[in-house]
Amino acid sequence: MDDLVKKRKEIEEIDKAMADLFEKRMEASAAIAAYKKEHGLPVRDASREKLLLEKNRQYIEDPDHEEYYVSFLKNIVDLSSRYQHRLLSGMKIAYSGVEGSFAYIAAKTMFRDETLVCMSGFEKAYKSVENGECDCAVLPLENNYAGEVNTVMDLAFSGDLFVNKVIELPVRHCLLGLPGSRREDIRSVISHPQALLQCSDYISRHGYETHEYGNTALAAMNVKERGDNTLAAVASRETAELMGLSILDDNIQDSSGNTTRFAVFSRAMDRNRASSGRDEDSFILVFTVKNEAGALAQTLNIIGAHGYNMKSLRSRPMKELLWSYYFFIEAEGNINTQNGRDMINELSAICARLKLVGSYQTYIIGNNGSCSEDTEENDES
Repeated sequence: MDDLVKKRKEIEEIDKAMADLFEKRMEASAAIAAYKKEHGLPVRDASREKLLLEKNRQYIEDPDHEEYYVSFLKNIVDLSSRYQHRLLSGMKIAYSGVEGSFAYIAAKTMFRDETLVCMSGFEKAYKSVENGECDCAVLPLENNYAGEVNTVMDLAFSGDLFVNKVIELPVRHCLLGLPGSRREDIRSVISHPQALLQCSDYISRHGYETHEYGNTALAAMNVKERGDNTLAAVASRETAELMGLSILDDNIQDSSGNTTRFAVFSRAMDRNRASSGRDEDSFILVFTVKNEAGALAQTLNIIGAHGYNMKSLRSRPMKELLWSYYFFIEAEGNINTQNGRDMINELSAICARLKLVGSYQTYIIGNNGSCSEDTEENDES
């Protein structure tokens, strides 16, 4: 009996020490929540949680205890996440469009428990973060079929926000009509210009007339309001459910690999990547070059000399200067290193204007709504 009392006393002392440590951990979690809000980062980070479990399980010496400790850690992480969600319940995420649009789907997947705020245009969504109305904005960078979204590229160049995360959303277009209508009844199709372009083969094959609309979800809403059995919209399955429309045909996009890349813009750059960045990271640079022969080639040579692989190079006209252009580069590699800082310093000496828009990892959103990290292992519409 004395041994039982002694051990129970020992557990009580351990529990008290654990309670003190638990409070300290939750205080640290609250500070992390504030950081995530400032930088427009979601609460859950699957890669970080996986790394935490793999690292901390090594502290356990008794193999019989290891599986229980891992379970304990998972519960702690879940509790911490729920606490952060509570603290961030007022976090506002801007997107361009309405419920059911692909931007809405992307934003909802990344920020499941935060407040989504629809904006009537990319610039309004972007500006809402700059002026503090919202905490971050989810905006499309490009579609692999229809190309880049020029307005968002221009905002990245001229604005003050930074990209801390990029996600890839598979685009699955559907032909939506009124309940009871048939595909054979359809004569006209309305949708966003890019959505119509991405389904051009299907539309041409069926001989539909097309009319452009500002947003896929708004086009679906228009079909519902007009009550015309010969009119259909190109939009998502989620939009059909929200609007009460019927899916007359599914997966009508021309390319089965149709994907749109969305960037999360926030007011501050994620400086934490300086310590956690990896070679699989990417970054965005926008810049102008001096009006000298070979100036652009010189900048590209500097990037290559520092071992960074350029994924894309685009030029865009500068609205304020006639016949002048800026350049938009996405490159692979961790720029948050001494090598990256040296490269930036060299580029600054020859670029008339230079901005590091962001350093980020890319996450791929699956058809089931799951989000996975785009690494070597996981290999606007």
